[in-house]
Amino acid sequence: MPNGIYRVPPPVNEPVKAYGPGSPERRELSDAVAALASEPLEHRRVVARAHQAGPREMAAAIKAAREAWQTWSRMPWEARFAIFLKAADLLAGPRRMAANAATMVGQSKTAHQAEIDSAAELIDFWRFNPHFAQTIYADQPISSPGTWNQLEYRALEGFVLAITPFNFTSIAGNLPTAPAMMGDTVIWKPASTAIASSWVIFKILEEAGLPPGVINFVPGPGSLVGPMAIASPDLAGVHFTGSTGVFHSIWEGVAANIRRYRNYPRLVGETGGKDFVFVHASADPTAVVTALVRGAFEYQGQKCSAASRAYVPQSLWPKVRRALVEQLREVRVGDPCVYTHFMGAVIDKASYQNLTGAIASAKRSAACSIVFGGEYDAREGWFI
Repeated sequence: MPNGIYRVPPPVNEPVKAYGPGSPERRELSDAVAALASEPLEHRRVVARAHQAGPREMAAAIKAAREAWQTWSRMPWEARFAIFLKAADLLAGPRRMAANAATMVGQSKTAHQAEIDSAAELIDFWRFNPHFAQTIYADQPISSPGTWNQLEYRALEGFVLAITPFNFTSIAGNLPTAPAMMGDTVIWKPASTAIASSWVIFKILEEAGLPPGVINFVPGPGSLVGPMAIASPDLAGVHFTGSTGVFHSIWEGVAANIRRYRNYPRLVGETGGKDFVFVHASADPTAVVTALVRGAFEYQGQKCSAASRAYVPQSLWPKVRRALVEQLREVRVGDPCVYTHFMGAVIDKASYQNLTGAIASAKRSAACSIVFGGEYDAREGWFI
């Protein structure tokens, strides 16, 4: 074992590229998009093909995680962290456009939304998390005279089930890698609507030197993969982002199997919900409208932080309504690979039907009025 006190390089936030007209990054991204898609984005085109895991594949993944745990959990922390720091460098450099292009084509994000997500935010996760983990390891107990108290963090004994959402490639990359940094092995169940970008991230981790079995990429129906993992005695934890209903079912499943586990599984989850905007009478109407448009309509409102309701004083509503309509008239909806488009399609047919149902309900209601929009088109994609 080498002797030395190692320090993770100080992390800094990854600069966000602008993709302005004629810029080198726009040319690189356009080339990467062209390599994935030779025609406009539409729901009839296949973006990725993935095998669907069943009981045999899940058993193989659990076995691989169990075997990899023996060496991965004992690997020096600085050697583990080095892999993810290398992955950050790859994503910041030669793999940046591949991750962004897959996010644009597969999840209908614009260049800006992909850049701040699949590139900048995930790079930050992979650089700041080792820094924070080192801080945890370095926080040692005080020693009394004649003693030397030491605290060692052991990896969870078993595997962590990481269930990731479609709406952020960065979250898809963070949920399996955060526990892996701490010595855990992981079964990663990616969202079926984000297979392409998730696979790009997984291949970056492999390229950075992640050993086989540490993170096991297991696509498949959540109704099948989740219960099989939760029923395993080797389940040591769940790292989840998604709907409240699904997380409830995970808690219920773990509770029902609690006597089967070798340890008490740790459950960490972030669930769905939307924000509201409360406007004070003293607010600047122009600033309010900008916040509403960006908060409610960036990435088609498909974010946990998206504004879905606004409370506006009657005294401001005429000005807010007028300016809101003016700004929304400038918003372009269409293929996200066209740089002048502000919005793309929603993620799938179920989301489209949910939204069109809400619009139809508003149109039928005497208590509601549609200020702007209210149209939709499913011929080329799930566009609202």
